[in-house]
Order: sequence, then structure tokens, then C-alpha cells
Amino acid sequence: MVPHLVTALTGPINELEQRILDSTPAIERWFRLEWMEHTPPFYSSADIRNAGFKLAPVDTNLYPGGWNNLTQEMLPLAVQAAQAAIEKICPEARNLLVIPENHARNTFYLANVAQLVRIFHMAGLNVRVGSIDPAIKSPKKIELPNGETVCLEPVVRSKRRLGLKHFDPCTILLNSDLSAGTPGILEDLHEQYLLPPLHAGWSVRRKSNHFHSYEEVSKRFGKLLGIDPWLINPMYAKAGDISFTSGQGIDVLTSHVDALLTKVRRKYKEYGINEKPFVVVKADNSAHGMGVLTVRDAKEIEALAQRSRNKGGAKDGQDLNDLIVQEGVLTNERVHNGVAEPVVYMMDRYVVGGFYRVHAERNPDENLNLPGASFVPLAFSESAHLPQPGAKPGASAPNRFYMYGVIGRLAMVAASYELEATDPDAEVYE
Repeated sequence: MVPHLVTALTGPINELEQRILDSTPAIERWFRLEWMEHTPPFYSSADIRNAGFKLAPVDTNLYPGGWNNLTQEMLPLAVQAAQAAIEKICPEARNLLVIPENHARNTFYLANVAQLVRIFHMAGLNVRVGSIDPAIKSPKKIELPNGETVCLEPVVRSKRRLGLKHFDPCTILLNSDLSAGTPGILEDLHEQYLLPPLHAGWSVRRKSNHFHSYEEVSKRFGKLLGIDPWLINPMYAKAGDISFTSGQGIDVLTSHVDALLTKVRRKYKEYGINEKPFVVVKADNSAHGMGVLTVRDAKEIEALAQRSRNKGGAKDGQDLNDLIVQEGVLTNERVHNGVAEPVVYMMDRYVVGGFYRVHAERNPDENLNLPGASFVPLAFSESAHLPQPGAKPGASAPNRFYMYGVIGRLAMVAASYELEATDPDAEVYE
């Protein structure tokens, strides 16, 4: 199920939210049946935007950082989910090795690693942190601003296994998105579980594959609820081999942007929505690379390309990018007067908590995942499970956060489809 958390929205519940809240039994059964057929990613997080008329995930992360943004009250949920996840993979597990990103100086990121260590320690495992950074040659203790320490130890690779000196883990948890490529040290491990699998990393993964799977999931889920899948699905198009500096493929990108804006305009008209449509252009293969561009008119693409050419950026087509053009989803959530979007955290098939990403200097139609963003934990609601004393059953506030958990889990189902489709070891049936 989904924790009873409070969202920043206090307005009346709209038709889409009401439909989701009314359909809880059917929705939970649907998810149960999905997980009988598919394996959820070990852990994941989803960035969600709620425009009021539309509710959709705009990004799904299979190596979530930011676990330190979950509050103490959320930890028991994460611990339970961690126990369930480990039990399924390696019931006799004793030792877990966490492999973090290589930027050891970022204490905010390391606070996230410390939280993961805490969760799995509370789940009953011996947990240590092993770095594959060549600069870490001996155990290195790093003090965090909150008084905790993280000890990074150099990994030791034998012919068949990966571990630390005097520490042989049966399970290795990767908390690095591999956007720089797959390090050889992680390949060809025997009788050790590497979670998530290597093909979940950005060296293999593509956002367009994920949203292709999500589109399929949203159609089936839309049928279950009797709603237009567009209400929960951001439309997208894929544009390959684009270079802003040489101008290669710019006309293709422009026509994709134009076509998608036209589709969104049509939908807005159908639903009587009085907003200016926009699309978001970003790299197809990574959390990094080019920034996220908000585009409201196809003409803006040519202007951007012109600016890049004037700067004389990369030569010889080195800046070729595979891009994804995604329908932009407004956010109508605010926290402390800043534009906000909820981020839902999941482990195995469970929602374990979440927080708001807030950016006071951004607009409702812009990317918030930028320097200057702050993170505000979601709080548990007062009467989590029972109505207030003396109140009629059902009179207490509905679990508004439930719908975010539903959308987060739909993204998680899509990720499981995506990982199955891109698994290099999957058996191919003729």
C-alpha cells in the first residue's frame, strides 16, 4: 500500500483524483497481478507533476540518491520494504556491499549513502560501503555535516567476485547511475547479486524506452479506470543525431517539437484547458549532459541552434545528441511560495515515502532539478488509518498522496517492462 502522507495541495479534489481514490480496490488488485508477472526494480524514484487536469511522471530514476530526504518516520516503511526485497533475491543474505558514485567529496550525496546503510542495517544485514574510485586506496572516513561518518573502503576484485578485504557480500547494491559507462570491475560476477542490473545504467538505458513502456502501462491502466490515458501520460517523440553547433538534424527536431505542440494543443482544446502548451527537450540517455530546455514554440529551436553556432561549440559533430521531446506538464503545487513537485521513493513494489523538490526561482512550466532547489519532506497525516474520534467513518481527510503513489508505481511497472525488454541475458523465443 501507500503511506498516508500529506501533500501541499489543499484545493478541492478534482475528477481525476476522485476517480483514483474511488478505485482503490481495483487499482491494488491490478498492481498485485502485475507483480505476479513482472519483477519491480530493486529501488526507484519518480518525479511527478500535478497540473490539476493532468498527473504524470516526468522522470524515473533507477539509482535514486536523496534517501537522506526521507524523514525518521518513513524509515520503518523503507526497512520493511528492504527486508521484503532482499528476502526475494537472497533469503540467506548476511553481507551487503553498497557501491556509491565516485564523487566522494559531496557530503549531501554521502548523507544519502549513510541513510541507505542505515536502512539495510536495520533490515538485518552487515553493510559496508565499497568505492570503485581508483583514488580510494585505503579506508577513508568522511565526516558529514550532521555528525555522522561514512567509511569508504577500496573494493577488491577476485576472478569471480567483488568485495572488500575480509568482507564477502552475497549482494551488491549499486547507487551509481553509470552515466560515464559500465566499469569492467562490475562485469562477469558469479553467484553475487548486483542490484540493479548493469543494463539499468545510463550507458544502456534510454528515456524513450522508458516512456514507450509507460505509454503501454498508461493505456492499460486508463482502461481499468475508464479514463483517457493522456491524463496520466506525457506524450513524447524521439529525435536522434541532433547537433546544435553544426545544425545537423535541427529541422527534424523542429518538426518533432511542432508536431507534439500541435497534439498537446488539440488535447487542451478537447478538455477546455486555458494554458499555453509547452514541451521539454532533454538528452535521451542520461541524467546529465545537456540541460532540460522548455520550448513553447518550434521557432525557439532554430534560435537555440543559431546561438550554439555563434558560440562555435563542439567540432566534428562531437556534440551529437539523441534527444527526447516530451510534453511539458505544469505543476500547480507550491511549498513556502516556491514552485514544487513531489518525488516518490519506492523499494521493491512498495512506496516508502517522498519529498518535495522546491525551487523558488523557477516557473511552473520549468525544470526544478537544478542548483538552488531545496527538499522539503512530506509529513505523515494526523489520522493515518482511523477516522477522528466521533467522526463518521470516511469523514476524515482522504489520502491525497495515494494518487502520487499510484503514478509512482505505474512508472515502476513501466521500468520493469523496460528492463525486461533491454535485458541482454533474456532468452529470445523464436
